[in-house]
Amino acid sequence: MIRQNLGRSTRSIYLVLACVSLALHLLLAFFCLSVLQTVCVPPTSSSSSIPRTDTQQRQSTSHSSSSAVSSSHKLPSISHNEEHHKLNANTLDRKEKDSISDATEREKKLIGARKGIQKVKGHSKLEALFKHPLYNLPRPELQDDDWLLRVKTNEHSSDRGSEEEEMKEANDNDSQWQSASEEEGYDKVTWTSDVKTHPPWLQFHLGISRWELYNRKDPNLAQLTHYLATQRVLSAVQKTGGTQLKLLISFPNYGKALLKPMKQSRDTETDENLFYFSDFERHNAEIAAFHLDRLLGFNRIPPVVGRLINVTSEIREITTDHRLSRTFFTSPMGNVCFYGQCEYYCSTEHPVCGQPHALEVSLATMLPDLAIAPRRSWRSPWRRSYSRSKLAHWEKDPAYCDTVKQTPPYNHGNRLLDVIDMAVLDFLMSNMDRHHYETFEKFGNETFLLHLDNGRAFGRHSRDEPSILTPLKQCCRIHRSTLLRLRLLSLPGFRLSDVMRESLVQDPLAGVAPLLSEPHISALDRRLETVLQVVQACQEHHTDVIYDDLEGYDQDYDQQPI
Repeated sequence: MIRQNLGRSTRSIYLVLACVSLALHLLLAFFCLSVLQTVCVPPTSSSSSIPRTDTQQRQSTSHSSSSAVSSSHKLPSISHNEEHHKLNANTLDRKEKDSISDATEREKKLIGARKGIQKVKGHSKLEALFKHPLYNLPRPELQDDDWLLRVKTNEHSSDRGSEEEEMKEANDNDSQWQSASEEEGYDKVTWTSDVKTHPPWLQFHLGISRWELYNRKDPNLAQLTHYLATQRVLSAVQKTGGTQLKLLISFPNYGKALLKPMKQSRDTETDENLFYFSDFERHNAEIAAFHLDRLLGFNRIPPVVGRLINVTSEIREITTDHRLSRTFFTSPMGNVCFYGQCEYYCSTEHPVCGQPHALEVSLATMLPDLAIAPRRSWRSPWRRSYSRSKLAHWEKDPAYCDTVKQTPPYNHGNRLLDVIDMAVLDFLMSNMDRHHYETFEKFGNETFLLHLDNGRAFGRHSRDEPSILTPLKQCCRIHRSTLLRLRLLSLPGFRLSDVMRESLVQDPLAGVAPLLSEPHISALDRRLETVLQVVQACQEHHTDVIYDDLEGYDQDYDQQPI
């Protein structure tokens, strides 16, 4: 009886334990099911934390870009700049070089925008300099013969006789000229005697006078440099002559410019063991020379501006020069390069390369064609020997200037003084490559000298070349106006390095990097002090050092504010 009761009791315990165990299993099963359902829910794209491979990232970026393109017209909140730079569907089908071209154009626009906002804070030494009386001297009234070019009116045409009657009839509408080359890529334009119809390059040509290449106050200068930096390039061919590579660029409005490409970085200093005639020509030297010439008040270098161009779309694809086109290649780094044909550095070992397509260049305004404005080339009396072993005559004869003074055209007029002005400019920018200079034939000996071809300037900043100042040392003559400006630029309120730095900021390429490194900028002050010391040494031994070209002006320009 007792055993039977124990058996029932044991079975009851087992049954309870079984029920408890089943209940626990059911609870565990429900808990696991809920956990599994939570883990298996797929995460959204915005909350995903799973790292993607590079391939997945590129695919995602490409997909999102194409999606943005297809739906960009549906976004009402898109900004003006985004709308200006957005891509359309056709852009995705273009070649890589076209996308690079678009990127280059956007970068140029950004540079142009930065140009407008890069103003020196506080007091502007550059503005103060150009407001100084020495930079605003009274000008003699120019006569008709003092202008290099004049617009021919009907009145002038009728005075020439019957030979030009047909031309007169064609020009009845106020000397109107219409282009007919629109199909060739040029703009269809109509020019009259009204200056407002002339493009900036033509206004520049018509502004050349007997005494200066341009008037610093001419508002057309800003338009000219802007057009050089932004106009569409219509053609590019290699320019003949010279020792290094340069291109002739044409624009749709019939303007032209001389292009010199970037060959080395701005911080690179010319090897001290390299001869002056073996040095590279630098694009930034051409730009800086124009600014320095203007700061000295000479105005004898054609306007030069920096620009980023696309080597592929703005040279290779549009050039008609087969000699040039054959020299293009792609470097191992994937950059588009070319080297052209010239005497120095035109080889695969010295190529001009984009990054991969964008290339820094200088663009210099072309002077009027020689057919309508002939120029004469003069051998510089202080030309170097261009030899590794021989010295020039002036390097061996301390009294060489006495011979020059007796030789035409240096025996009368201001020609010798103008050569000394040019030597001062060359010394400040360390240019040893002044073998010739030019003048306009129309003006004879009574005119200024053209300071052309300055690509080998600003090569060394750590060393000055005293032989460049030999014309000043041997002749001991200088314009009073030049000397007063040099003294003004040595004062703290108009310091040459400061106004040069401020002037260079105005160039579009300054948005990429400073056009001159600080050592080159600082060297200007050191060299300016050297020039003033040479003049002082001359005054200690001679009495007729200063030629007074300010005679007749009432103001005492020697009283200069600090």
